[in-house]
Amino acid sequence: MRTIIESTLISADGVVNDPGSWALPYFDEEFTEEAAALLGGADAMLLGRGTYDDLSWRWPGQTGPFADAVNGIRKYVFSSTLDQADWNNSVIVRGDVVKEVTRLKEEGGKDLVLFGHGRLSHTLLEHGLLDVLRLAVHPLLVGAPLGSFTENPRTPLELQSSHARGSGVVVLTYRTRAAGPDAPAEA
Repeated sequence: MRTIIESTLISADGVVNDPGSWALPYFDEEFTEEAAALLGGADAMLLGRGTYDDLSWRWPGQTGPFADAVNGIRKYVFSSTLDQADWNNSVIVRGDVVKEVTRLKEEGGKDLVLFGHGRLSHTLLEHGLLDVLRLAVHPLLVGAPLGSFTENPRTPLELQSSHARGSGVVVLTYRTRAAGPDAPAEA
């Protein structure tokens, strides 16, 4: 069974939305190497509409290890409102999110990666489908209510690893209780 790994950028004051407006100064070589490695262990991404909209205009036409990985990987976009997905290897998934994600998990293969934290993440947490939560905590107070983790179901987490990048970003990798003992310890 595949593992679903969420990788989310978060400010020190808990903001997760619109990282393009506050996290770009931290997109250094360490960031791109880690993000490319994460995608290298996956054969597909899961995206909600907001994350798709944010990434699909930013990465096509870019080059480099991360850009090549994110542009080349299969992307499942969960949306009831998106009419078409023009980004390379993107497929719109409509209908029952839980049923479709469960099917994808059970297909087998490499990991499934989810960038960002929104309604899709909330649904996966609520139904015990998210296995690993990887938070990249940025040394920055955004100071604006751009969204946070306040709407999530109560979810016990077990710390699997932590490391600090030279930029001051601290990456915390947790396993969700729903993941069980076979979820990967490092993501």
